[in-house]
Order: sequence, then C-alpha cells, then structure tokens
Amino acid sequence: MSGPETVDRVLMTAAVVVIVVAGALLLVRISRGPSMLDRAIALDVCAALIIAGLGAKSAFARDSFYFPIMLVLAFLGFTGSVGIARFIAVRDRPLSSQRRPAGKEGEK
Repeated sequence: MSGPETVDRVLMTAAVVVIVVAGALLLVRISRGPSMLDRAIALDVCAALIIAGLGAKSAFARDSFYFPIMLVLAFLGFTGSVGIARFIAVRDRPLSSQRRPAGKEGEK
C-alpha cells in the first residue's frame, strides 16, 4: 500500500470507530433520557448516524450507490424530528408557562 492509501484506510477506520462510539452513547441517551424530547432528539441523531455510516461505507467502497438513500433518510429524519419535537414540546411544557383560558386571567 502506498502512503495515501494508508492514510485513507486509517481515516476510514477512525470514522467508523467514531460512528460506533456515537451510536453506543446514543443508545444510552435513548434509554436514560430524562424526557421524551431528549429521546426524540436522540432518535433524530440516530438517523444522522445511519446516514454517516452509509456515507463511510460509500466512501470506503468508492461507490455512489447509497447517495440517494442517504438523501431520502435525511429528508425523512428531518420531517419526523420536526413533527415529533413539535408535539412533545407542547406536551412537556410546564404548567406555569401554558396559556390560561380566556376570561380566567384574574383568578389564581
């Protein structure tokens, strides 16, 4: 192997190791997350890690087959996380910051 091929292989291996470590930490966040919003964000990061893994595989194999799949996963991950975060953020809002019903402003 030449010098650039060795550097390329070392960088690819480092990228895969970082993705695996991030995936392990992500599983911890999903299982221990204090709120549902933390878990929803962790699932969004999971989609990003899958995309990163496909990108590393595609770069390692020098094949562009996975690029359309990565694009679709990015779109689905974004729309899914926005939808989930929107509903969970409203549900997890503390009672003191929620709006009071009309006509009840003077009451405690």
